[in-house]
Amino acid sequence: MTHLFSYGTLQKEQVQLETFGRLLEGEKDILTGYKLSKVEITDPEVLRKSGQKYHPILVFSGNSEDEVEGMLFEVTEEEILQADEYEVDDYKRVETVFKSGKKGCIYIGK
Repeated sequence: MTHLFSYGTLQKEQVQLETFGRLLEGEKDILTGYKLSKVEITDPEVLRKSGQKYHPILVFSGNSEDEVEGMLFEVTEEEILQADEYEVDDYKRVETVFKSGKKGCIYIGK
């Protein structure tokens, strides 16, 4: 198992069921040194799943006072690849450490 941090549409039950075939389990956590921006989604499949034209996207600020709250979900390696498929090309996956001290993956702007 690995951890995947969601600050947006991957927290929606509908998106989880369609992307992973199950509801994810996790706990709240905080990512420091990032701010949220928005990206316009044009992928029809992602639009259908999320029902949102604009999705949040993480932007590194380097400022320890900047915090983004979200959910740190437990996922398998296969589910990380499924999340990669869901996220559009504007995102890239990187590993980081959260306020809790746990390590996990986040999707940030390319």
